[in-house]
Amino acid sequence: MRLSTIKIGFLALLLTPSLALAHPGHEHTSSFLSGLTHPLTGLDHLLAMFAIGLWAASLGGRALFVVPAMFVVTMILGAVAATYGISVPFVESGILLSVMLLGVLLLIGKHLPTALAASLAGAFALFHGVAHGMEMPLSGSGLEYGLGFSLATIALHLVGVGAGQLLRSLQLTIIGRISGAAIGLAGLVLTLA
Repeated sequence: MRLSTIKIGFLALLLTPSLALAHPGHEHTSSFLSGLTHPLTGLDHLLAMFAIGLWAASLGGRALFVVPAMFVVTMILGAVAATYGISVPFVESGILLSVMLLGVLLLIGKHLPTALAASLAGAFALFHGVAHGMEMPLSGSGLEYGLGFSLATIALHLVGVGAGQLLRSLQLTIIGRISGAAIGLAGLVLTLA
């Protein structure tokens, strides 16, 4: 099923009221809320998840669904692995590298096969998922926390997909490439910070 930009925008607006509680002080009130706010409070996560949606929209076709879905599934698997004590080396470096590489992929605008794009998205998602799993509140419910960060990630992907589809429909794909340059540069700045 193909979602229109209006439907994606409407869904994003429906999710917006939950962001009102995304400021500090609420993280221990609910495992769900803690998971929901986690991807929204780190610029590295925020940029990568938005970029995945924007990149999927630039690829079009099956990639529009497959790339974000692969990201979410692999992210959940990474979080589960982390909660069971399985470590992945260089998690923070992997997250920052994912931001920079997604920026480059958007900037160059090269169309990749869907399977390759999904594999790259999955590789990026593993680092994000492990980070989510490592930062899960010890006293919280893993299921609620996972549902929270999964929904936030899906919302960020949808915003990216919506923005990308809007740019394509207005024939402003250069804005997507410029956004890629900005995302990649932000990842580089975060690496140096």
